[in-house]
Amino acid sequence: MKLLYVHAHFDDFEFTAAGTFELWRRRLGSEVRRKVIVCTDGCAGHHFRTRAETGRLRLAEQQESARLGGYEFEPLRLPDGRVPREACLRVDIPLLAALWKAIRDFQPDYLFCPPLPADPLAGVHVDHVAVARAVREVAYMINVPHAFTPEYPADETRSEPCPVPVIVAVYDGYMQGENSHDLAVDVEPAFEEIARLTWCHQSQIREWLPWVGRHNLEAPANLEAWRRTLRARFDRKRRELKLPAGGAVEVFTVTGWGEIPDPARLWRDFPNLLPDPERHAALRQRLHRWRGD
Repeated sequence: MKLLYVHAHFDDFEFTAAGTFELWRRRLGSEVRRKVIVCTDGCAGHHFRTRAETGRLRLAEQQESARLGGYEFEPLRLPDGRVPREACLRVDIPLLAALWKAIRDFQPDYLFCPPLPADPLAGVHVDHVAVARAVREVAYMINVPHAFTPEYPADETRSEPCPVPVIVAVYDGYMQGENSHDLAVDVEPAFEEIARLTWCHQSQIREWLPWVGRHNLEAPANLEAWRRTLRARFDRKRRELKLPAGGAVEVFTVTGWGEIPDPARLWRDFPNLLPDPERHAALRQRLHRWRGD
């Protein structure tokens, strides 16, 4: 099993899928590879540090999270070697080419990315939307071996097939008004791991998020205080998604951008799925329709 998470910023992974990735590790051990790719340089997300200092610090925080979590991590690099700028990510040929190569190099079974809002009234973060659009637009090209050989030269007379992953959208805290889901994973057994990995991002949870004021977050003094704040965030997510009260959950939506999975594969592969007969029946019907079953 190979899992690839592609998102815009340092810390997006920890807040949306780290628990599920950890449960997969516990279930499969050495039989699973987990990789995180971040598509911006992290330089814009602070209020008193310089851009250069912010970028260095946030990269180091992500690397520490990867070390603690035991997953692979790399920044996305455009064909010219640059990492895209935070806060102004745009879907263009270099971004599509870079994603195409990163996905083909890793060949994941599942690719996790931000959701793409359909409602123009929904809130968005420009970088999140750009990554979602780029993944959607490049998805068909994953198995097109010479789609971006001008950017990544190769012998165009030789080709190897590349499997197309199931592409799954994660929850987006910036997408107020349009978050939904097909699958909810009970990540309460991994709550402590999520707390440890999110706590790596000190420049965000202790400095930037309290200052920017979008999350009603007081700066936590220590890990114990952060656990309480994190618990409140999970509770708020449950209320938003109209899930019954309970422990921590992470939610996912199956797209038609990549491979269309058999529903039984999802039930088998995803760990700790919460029972939801009505929602799962709707997903099963949608997937069968997409597959032409």
